[in-house]
Amino acid sequence: MTGSLRIALLRGVNVGGITVKSAQLAEVFRGLGFDEVRTVLASGNVLFAGQGGPSEQTATIEKGLSDAFGYQARVIVTDQAAVDAIVAAYPFDEVDDRQPYVIFAQTADDLPTLVDLAGDLDPEIERVRAGDGVLYWEVRKGMSTDSAFSKRTARTPGILTTTRNLRTLRKLL
Repeated sequence: MTGSLRIALLRGVNVGGITVKSAQLAEVFRGLGFDEVRTVLASGNVLFAGQGGPSEQTATIEKGLSDAFGYQARVIVTDQAAVDAIVAAYPFDEVDDRQPYVIFAQTADDLPTLVDLAGDLDPEIERVRAGDGVLYWEVRKGMSTDSAFSKRTARTPGILTTTRNLRTLRKLL
């Protein structure tokens, strides 16, 4: 291995007309010089190893994806140790009628703004809690795109986020 194991969380792929096949995605990462490349699910999750820090890797990946697939790629790079801690700290009990989500922001400075958007949520529908560099969000199944919080966060220009289900994060570990 040439560096620490990282996770790239791509934003907005395989939705809204941007289709990125897993095999092609892995090939782009390999072409960028990354090793141990594995895609997880078809929702823009890539495990990889390589040189450089997260900021440098993010810039390399975003340019490579933009060039390869013709869209403005946005990526959040983290690592397995951070994701392990995030999963372990999930603050809500997991119940069948709720979706357990983690919202990653490109910069921790954006998290207070997102917390403010949670404001007066109906806890029967959804709850939000700040974590270490992420937001935890629990929402009633079937309401992920129609809840008050999802609508509020969809209109936050300049704030880059990507959301992952807790089950997806466990698969990345």
